[in-house]
Amino acid sequence: MAELHVRRATIGDLAALVELENAVFAGDRISERQWRRHLESLTAEVFVATLEHRLLGAVLLFFRRDSRVARLYSIAVAEGARGCGVGERLLAKAERAAVRRANRVLRLEVRRDNRVAQRLYESHGYRLIGEYRAYYQDGEDARRYEKPLAS
Repeated sequence: MAELHVRRATIGDLAALVELENAVFAGDRISERQWRRHLESLTAEVFVATLEHRLLGAVLLFFRRDSRVARLYSIAVAEGARGCGVGERLLAKAERAAVRRANRVLRLEVRRDNRVAQRLYESHGYRLIGEYRAYYQDGEDARRYEKPLAS
């Protein structure tokens, strides 16, 4: 049986990243141009989850110089792969990447109506620290979470 593999994304993943983004999110999408920039950036890391060369999920992290706080900007899991641990594996990889860069905290925003994602974060030690009103393109609020990271 094939095993899920989580690795750093490459420019060769660009088309699949755009396809995943468009399939998973109705709005606030990352464009091909933005994905390309993030793949080449020194202040971003993109990881993908693949199974038999099929991209099933992706996570995008941002880092700021002179800050110990990393930001999980986006995590996406293909519809057919949800509930199979892909999100958990991507989240764990993101946390390890943040620790590797000497970050002490990982922060994120999640749609107020996305209870599945909120349960994932809460079950992995993230705590609610606030909200942003009308944060998303469609006017939906965002819930803000953070987690202290072990060094």
